Parts: sequence; C-alpha cells; structure tokens
Amino acid sequence: MALHRLQSLTVGVPDVAGTAGYYADFGLRQVAPGRFATVHGGEQFFLAHSPVRRLLAMSVAADDPDDLARIAARLTRLGLPSQLAGTTLRTREPVADILVEVVVAERLVIEPHPPTPYNGPGRIERPGTRAPVLSRTGPVRPLALGHVVIGSVEQESTQRFFTEGIGFRVSDVVPGTAAFLRCSTDHHNVLVQQAPLNFLHHTSWQVADVDEVGRGATGMLAEHPERHVWGLGRHHIGSNFFWYLKDPAGNFSEYYADMDCIVDDQLWTPRSFEGVDSLYSWGPPPPPSFIHPEDLASLMTGAHTEKG
Repeated sequence: MALHRLQSLTVGVPDVAGTAGYYADFGLRQVAPGRFATVHGGEQFFLAHSPVRRLLAMSVAADDPDDLARIAARLTRLGLPSQLAGTTLRTREPVADILVEVVVAERLVIEPHPPTPYNGPGRIERPGTRAPVLSRTGPVRPLALGHVVIGSVEQESTQRFFTEGIGFRVSDVVPGTAAFLRCSTDHHNVLVQQAPLNFLHHTSWQVADVDEVGRGATGMLAEHPERHVWGLGRHHIGSNFFWYLKDPAGNFSEYYADMDCIVDDQLWTPRSFEGVDSLYSWGPPPPPSFIHPEDLASLMTGAHTEKG
C-alpha cells in the first residue's frame, strides 16, 4: 500500500483553550497552543476554533510523489478537484467538507516495546515478580494516533471518496451502516458511519497495553467522572481493548491497545457484521449516548445556522 499512516487531525471546537486542557490531561504533549504531539508520531493533533465541533482536516502519509499523482488521477475520475503542489496533495471530502491532505513522508519506524509479561495457565512470564503495572507511576502518554470515526449523511459516498479516491482499503463492514477503512497495517484508520448529520464521533489513541488503557482512563476520571462514556471492554471488529471518554466540546476520545494488524492484504478477507453485538466482545453494553451522542440535535441546529 502506497499510503502508510494517518498522520494528523485538525478538530474544530468552540472553546480551544478549554478543550486543550482536556487533551493535555489525556496525555498528549502540547507543543504550542492547540498543537499536540504523541510519543512516536510527532505533532498529530490540532485544535482550531469552530462554531460547532467538527473534523476540519486530516493528513495521510504516502510514500512518494508518484503516489500523489495516482491519487489525483483517481479523484479526477470521480469528478473531484484536487491541488497537487510538490509533496502535498489537497482535496476535500465533498459530503462533510473535510480538508484531506496526502503528504509524502517517511514511514514511521517504532522500536518494538518489550511485551508486557502476563502469567497464564502453564505459562509463567514473570516468575517471582509483581505485575509491572504496579510500579508505573507516571502519566499515560499516547504512543500514536490510531484512527478517527466520522458520521456521514451519505456513508457510501464518503466511503467511495476514501477508497476509490484516496486509496484506503476496506477491512470490515456493517452493511448499510459503517465501513472500517485502513491506510496502514492497523485494522482501521478511518471509520465512516451513516448518520443524520456529518459529525466527528471520536478520535483514537494507541497505548502500550490494556493496563495503560485502564490507567489512562481512571486517571482522567479521578477528578472528572463526567468524562466517562464507555469502557473498559474489548471490541469485536478490530479486536482492540477500549475505553472512551468525552472532551468539553462533546467529542469522544479513545485509549486503545492490541488492535488487529493486516500486514498482507492477500491474507485478510473483509467480513460483514450485523447489530450492536458486533461492537464489543465483552465489557459493559454501550450507552445510548455512544450510538447517538446527546448533542446531535444541537449540532444539526448549529450546522444549519453556520450554513445559512
């Protein structure tokens, strides 16, 4: 695959400063006002002012300029404009009006983290020692941006933009409802779901293991229990551990670990899944506000006001 990662996101919120404090607590490193970095991915998250919360832009990394030329040609065949200048291609997802940049960038090389030792039946990985998590006292720091989930009023059109235009691959689908799309070896980097309006559902951030998922979330909730949305659990599609929280603007953010990885397209067959049960294998059931965020009605009013 010529694409190799979701490089960054720009999210619009009404109160940049207030929302920035949340993401600093979340463990992203604020390198400048509204600009955040992960441990391995560099600057990957940007906040900008917007009357309503929404995804303003995303950046995707590709290998070389020839890849950009092929993407431009595919977009032209779809009747979509793009601007190609040097090592950057710019276009817009036409349904939700999201700026999408594809940039030539080196592949991210991450030194392997030592596997967390877990004892199991007939398998003693940490003899004579306590679990390593008991000695972890520092804050949880997301290692890299994983994926973004967006609602689209025309799910199939938005899916076609990312697959037939930009070059994402389909990993799995919930027919008529959602498509899990990848631009890296992660199971998904963009998830497009059918929705009554275009909106940002959540961003997702990789941490080292399930213990970091739990530590990160409990740390976020210690003084702000209102941030809790859903977790701890393990997803069915993608298989990852998860815990979802909510920022002051209403966007969900996810700590995740242990997601399915697709290193050979020939060895992966996309599957179709049905129903809410496909969301998770274990954990508490998803609250109604996860499926239909509580501010959707006000977002619809705000979107109408912004346009008109």
